Order: sequence, then structure tokens, then C-alpha cells
Amino acid sequence: MDYRQLGRTDLNVSAICLGTMTWGEQNSEAEAFAQIERAKSAGINFIDTAEMYPVPPKAETYATTERYIGNYFKSRGDRADWILASKIAGPGNTIDYIRDKNLKHNRENIVQAVDASLKRLQTDYIDLYQLHWPERSTNFFGQLGYKHKSEVNLTPLEDTLEALDEQVKAGKIRHIGLSNETPWGTMRFLALAEARGWPRAVSIQNPYNLLNRSFEVGLAEIAIREQCGLLAYSPLAFGFLSGKYEGGARPPKGRLSLYSRFSRYFNPQSEAACSRYVALAREHGLDPAQMALAFVTRQPFVTSNIIGATTLEQLDSNIASFELKLSDEVLAGIEAIHQDQPNPAP
Repeated sequence: MDYRQLGRTDLNVSAICLGTMTWGEQNSEAEAFAQIERAKSAGINFIDTAEMYPVPPKAETYATTERYIGNYFKSRGDRADWILASKIAGPGNTIDYIRDKNLKHNRENIVQAVDASLKRLQTDYIDLYQLHWPERSTNFFGQLGYKHKSEVNLTPLEDTLEALDEQVKAGKIRHIGLSNETPWGTMRFLALAEARGWPRAVSIQNPYNLLNRSFEVGLAEIAIREQCGLLAYSPLAFGFLSGKYEGGARPPKGRLSLYSRFSRYFNPQSEAACSRYVALAREHGLDPAQMALAFVTRQPFVTSNIIGATTLEQLDSNIASFELKLSDEVLAGIEAIHQDQPNPAP
């Protein structure tokens, strides 16, 4: 396993990060424990969660994922072996059951969210604490174009950073990160942090995969120049790039079969491009999922590739993608498909 510096910190995280959003929905606590142990044995030291998880978010399963992880730490006693990341939810996203719908990124909510996550995770500190998505209305969660919307009562970014600074100084969190953020938002957070001496974002967790390379436009340069690397989520487009949905197949336990929430990958352009990527992998004797994951992990702006799995077999295959080195011929094939149909499923 390769290890990469997290921003400008003294932390080195594994190039593969263990994603957890299925735990408590598609995976039991026992299965979650087994995944953590398997990941650790492969050299993974980075685990990512969120107060909102599991996904799809529901009131009855809220924060179950963090509880599973906390129970694991308590039973195994190996918290110090892990770099732990979590996130505070933002407003909207059909969530009306967290903090009485008050999901602003102000001091009151940040304090409540951090304290609650620490309790569930059964730990004294979180290594990386992220804003799950912006409080303001902007183009994230699949929107490429920006449509300005005047809003009132938004928490100033200065107030958010100051509140996070207090949590860092209190020792509850070590570093901060962004998620589902735009180039403007990322640079604004970084500029304010440097001007005021507040914590500097060390990472940005955004979607990135063969069907959605929009991060390369604007954010990739920021990630490299500002040492605020990408933690890539949905590297398989919720499994679409594995090839298991080819020809209209809908495996009964597949996430895209179970949840209509993830319909953004089901459009004619996306299905056509995906079929070409799957065919390219098979033409070269590669597993389509491993090819897709290897492409993400190799990018110079990626700090860690967040993989998710519902079975140990899937997890093993995903982890093994780290060893796959893509040939120039395969990379040229990927670029040819991308040029024909760029970002069909942002």
C-alpha cells in the first residue's frame, strides 16, 4: 500500500480509503467489523464516515455508521492505528431529523455535531472533520452549471472557520476538510484561513470517476498547487463502472437497483460511455471495476481513493486495484472515450 501526505499535515494516509456509507443499511455491524479488519490487513489506515450515514439517509438509521465504528474501536482497542474522517451534514438533502432541521454551519451546530460524533465514535478526537456539503446553494451533487440564488441568513464562512478553529484548539478535531465544494468555495476557505490564522482545509472530498471527471476543471489545479488533495468518492459511480448493470441488468442487491436516489447514472449518455469503458477493460483482460479504480488512484491530485463494498469479495477486488498499473494503450483508450463523451454523469 502507498501512503500519501494529507495536505500539509504530518499525517500520511493510505492511497485507498475505506468508505462506510453502506454500514447500517446494506451491511450489518458484523459485516462492518469484518471489512475494517480486512482493510487493515491490507495496509489501509484511513476510514471515512459521516454523521448522516448510512445512505440513503433516513431518520431510523441516522448515525448508525458512526456507532458501528465506535463499537469496533471499543472492542478492538486500535483507534490509534486509524486516521479517522467524519463530516457534519449541511441543510437540505431531504434531511429534517438532525438537530431539528437546523443544519447551518455555525458555532452552535458545529459544537453539537462534533460532540455527538465523538460520543458515537467512542474517541477523543477526529483526525479529519469535513463540511459534507456547502450551506449555500451552488452547483454540487450532479450540477455542472451554476445558477446564482440570493440567500439570506447564510452562515458567513468566517464564522464557520472560527468555530472549527475552536474545535481544533480544544483537541476535538485535528484537521478540517471540505466536501462537495466548488473552486470558489475552496479558494475562499483557504484564503480566509491563511489571512486569519484559522485551520487550513487539507482535503476536498468530491465525486470523481470515469463518468464524472468535472473535478479536473478548476479544482485539480487547486488540489495540487494548494496541497488540498482530492478524496475521491463514487470512484465506481455506485458500481455502474463494474459492468454489473450492463445490458439493462439489475442485480437484486445492487445499490442502483435498490435505491432510485442514485438515478443520475442512468441516462443514455452515461450508459453508452460505461459500456465502452467496460468493453475496453475486457479487451485488455482487465476487471472493469479495477481499471476504473486504478485510473482514479493514479491521478496526481488524488490523495486517497474512497472505496466502498457490501461484500468482502468486492472489498478484496477493490483493494487489489491498487496493484494494477494501466498501460499507455489502456490510458489512450480511456481518453478517447472521454473525449467523445466527457462527464456524462456529473
